Amino acid sequence: MEDYKARGYITPEELAGKGLLPSIERLEKGPIAIAECPEEIPCNICKNVCPFNAIRMDRIYDIPRIDPDKCIGCGVCVPQCPGLAIFIVDLSKPGKALITLPYEFLPPPRKGLIVKLLDRTGRVIGEGRIVKVWSYDKTWAVTVEAPRDKYMEVRALWIPEK
Repeated sequence: MEDYKARGYITPEELAGKGLLPSIERLEKGPIAIAECPEEIPCNICKNVCPFNAIRMDRIYDIPRIDPDKCIGCGVCVPQCPGLAIFIVDLSKPGKALITLPYEFLPPPRKGLIVKLLDRTGRVIGEGRIVKVWSYDKTWAVTVEAPRDKYMEVRALWIPEK
């Protein structure tokens, strides 16, 4: 069976198998980080920047694990992850998902803009509206409102040219 190393991206099923996903009950309580970082590589930036000590790593090359009781989904980790592998998901609003993603393109995104939602392969899977934008060290963090059923699929966005 093909896995994420051969394919180039990890699936939600593979993330769940590694114990890297929060429960649906936790997702419905409010925003929480999801670290889609399955590789044991020497990187602990996310752990060091988390103001709530919600990211556990015993060694620098451990897989980051989010503590659902400590993470408030503030998003500080999103633009600082060099692998662009951390997302914030919030299912607390009925019928929709708020997903915070890293964004490294120009022009910078704008609040209110309607964008194309992309999955892990870059395929367009719908449209969403940008509800929040901020940056850290030239990487933007963009929160987009998306259909609730796409919360584990949306992992990038595309701003169509006008």
